[in-house]
Amino acid sequence: MAKQLRRKPVLSKKKVDRRPATVPESTEGMRLNKFVAHCGIASRREAAELVKQGHVTINGEVVIEPFYQIKVEDIVKYKGKVIRPEIRRVYYLMNKPKNVITTTADEKGRKTVLDLVADRVEERVFPVGRLDRDTTGLLLLTNDGELAQKMTHPSYKMKKIYHATLDKNISNEDLKKIQAGLELEDGLAPVDSAEFIVERPHNEVGITIHIGRNRIVRRIFSHLGYEVLKLDRVYLGGLTKKDLPRGFVRQLTKQEVIMLKHFTGK
Repeated sequence: MAKQLRRKPVLSKKKVDRRPATVPESTEGMRLNKFVAHCGIASRREAAELVKQGHVTINGEVVIEPFYQIKVEDIVKYKGKVIRPEIRRVYYLMNKPKNVITTTADEKGRKTVLDLVADRVEERVFPVGRLDRDTTGLLLLTNDGELAQKMTHPSYKMKKIYHATLDKNISNEDLKKIQAGLELEDGLAPVDSAEFIVERPHNEVGITIHIGRNRIVRRIFSHLGYEVLKLDRVYLGGLTKKDLPRGFVRQLTKQEVIMLKHFTGK
């Protein structure tokens, strides 16, 4: 017997937000970029860029200074909508599929990771760090700006493991060069480890890094003449893809949240 499908709620019957527009007293004196981050818009670093780009207004005036200190009577808006700090912190792990943009919105109308969770996550969340469009694997979504800031900061050395499939077998000599660290156009690319994957062809490599520069894994292999055909992040700060199919998302357990905060010293 077929299961009865649940009808989606009518959009016009959304609850009216009756909370006061002004900010809570607990945020008085908070810097603007931190305030925006705590509203679940982006990490603190990304929030600072959003402020500089003129996306945030206070009492109707555009403020481009991230270090502006919030006052109780302030009404803060992001792209015309009132924002307030999120009270409930949430943490979701996604197994990102290919051809999806890791951003909160895309001007070209391409599908984003937030589009994938729009009907599954009630809170306003943002992706922590970036995976390029063709890269698959683990991605954290949260509204915890402080944790996101620390997870992406180089000083915390958040461990990430990728499974890279190359266009040809890689030599032992080149693998040793990667292990030693290559000098790229934007500086040294330190690698924690780079190894052949057991019982797999020698065009498949497991690479462990803690740096987060743009397309860094692809650029490491490209520097030595290899093209990355597939790139999958299989480990992120103690989190794995176990029981998480591609394109799906799950909420972190309390133990996993504690583990992440332990890694970042939060």
